[in-house]
Amino acid sequence: MARNIQSLERAAAMLRLLAGGERRLGLSDIASSLGLAKGTAHGILRTLQQEGFVEQDEASGRYQLGAELLRLGTTYLDVHELRARALVWADDLARASGESVYLGVLHQQGVLIVHHVFRPDDSRQVLEIGAMQPLHSTALGKVLSAYDPVAHSEMLEGERTAFTDRTISGPEELEHILDLTRARGYAADVEETWEGVASIAAPIHDRRRMPVGAVGITGAVERVGRDGELRPELIAAVRDCARAVSRDLGAARF
Repeated sequence: MARNIQSLERAAAMLRLLAGGERRLGLSDIASSLGLAKGTAHGILRTLQQEGFVEQDEASGRYQLGAELLRLGTTYLDVHELRARALVWADDLARASGESVYLGVLHQQGVLIVHHVFRPDDSRQVLEIGAMQPLHSTALGKVLSAYDPVAHSEMLEGERTAFTDRTISGPEELEHILDLTRARGYAADVEETWEGVASIAAPIHDRRRMPVGAVGITGAVERVGRDGELRPELIAAVRDCARAVSRDLGAARF
């Protein structure tokens, strides 16, 4: 029989301990509860903290579960329930907008496309489910970065390639864009990732009001925009779709 790895067993026990109550726990409490030396407990906590599974309160020095662990814990439910709830609404959005519709979630420092509805014009198109898009330049990525703290950190820490002359890659400029995204409830990508292509995306929230994904449309600049501006009816359609999916996931006030 294969032997268990002691350090992993201890880390798992530590996470269960932190998950067992509402209050934060100090190093001494954690070490005592698990029968570990403080040095050993601190080493495991430091590793878990570096991976985002544990967070330390700066004021008290106490520990609690981190955002990355919470996100991973609900990934299966979020992705599969999200896709199931979004199917009909995404089809409706494609028909209403005349453009391709994409549903994306945060995955490995990028946007994973989990659902794709073809543009309803009978043109030849390639299914992009499973494709990855960048966080910093796409509408889907900007939405996730604006509303999800983990995505925000990964966008700033990751490589921000300039795909076109319009790509915004500076941290301060991106922070301004994310503030604007939160203020208006949607994000845009006008030839920042692909020449001649524009996108609009809005956030999807679940019953806990946590951001679980983004939905958006993508099409030729001349169709998505008019007179140098995004078409307001397309912005409204994308936001309505995101709100509808959010409501189906149990989110209130959407």
